[in-house]
Amino acid sequence: MHDFPDIDYTQRFIFDESDVRGELVALERSYAEVLAKHPYPEPVAQLLGEMLAAAALLVGTLKFDGLLVLQARSLGPVSLLMVECSSEREIRGIARYDESLITPDATLQELMPDGDLTMTIDPRQGKRYQGIVGLDGVDLSACLSSYFVMSEQLPTRFWIKADGKRARGLLLQQLPAARLTDPEEREASWQHVNTLVDTLTAEELLSLNNETVLHRLFHEDAVRMFDIQPLVFRCSCSRERSANALVSLGLEDAQQLVIEHNGTVEIDCQFCNQRYLFDATDVAQLFAGGGVDTPSDTRH
Repeated sequence: MHDFPDIDYTQRFIFDESDVRGELVALERSYAEVLAKHPYPEPVAQLLGEMLAAAALLVGTLKFDGLLVLQARSLGPVSLLMVECSSEREIRGIARYDESLITPDATLQELMPDGDLTMTIDPRQGKRYQGIVGLDGVDLSACLSSYFVMSEQLPTRFWIKADGKRARGLLLQQLPAARLTDPEEREASWQHVNTLVDTLTAEELLSLNNETVLHRLFHEDAVRMFDIQPLVFRCSCSRERSANALVSLGLEDAQQLVIEHNGTVEIDCQFCNQRYLFDATDVAQLFAGGGVDTPSDTRH
């Protein structure tokens, strides 16, 4: 038995004697819920788990109110990986792939050759920010680490693993100089903690609780842990959003769509498979400004 809290969570930690902070993430239930929506092949399920863990770690580094979106695209066997995590730590994700091209132990480079990773920060107020990096690292951790180098943000490194059941990750981030102002000391301290985390095996990261991981790595350093922050799977789809998609078509096209689909348009959420149904009466009501509060019969 592993000594884990019965929730998915992120947990922050800081080094009291240097300008470095860290974050740990553990996903099990939310990861299982994402995987339950589609029958993903194992390499795709692992990669999607790594993306979920990455998004959860990144949300912890950002002070914003809104949505973080990680989107990886390629012309390879996996054409799309997309994960969204809100500042309230509600997460969802999806992958698009060609199963006939996927081998059992496929690497990131085999699954997504010449791919790109886009990070979008979409705050509820203020300007949207987007950055992009090539998926040319050995794994997702390496790609994300190089993203922070290229975007000239605070030096940040990732260690992420997923096995189809658990997704775990550790992030280290160098903070602006405060405790260590000498550049050489500062760099030595950053290299010291990175070298220690590089000794962590995938098995240890996936199977040990946070206290054990941190003690094993940093028992000679002063590390302070903060309270865990719960994280859940939740899809942000709704009947209202689906209705807005219909409204955006315009009245004539929406009516035509109903006719073409034998009287009922089905809009499926690609993330959670929820299905929303609209008939001619619903469409008329939408365009008359009646909203979506009274769906016909048993529809949802």
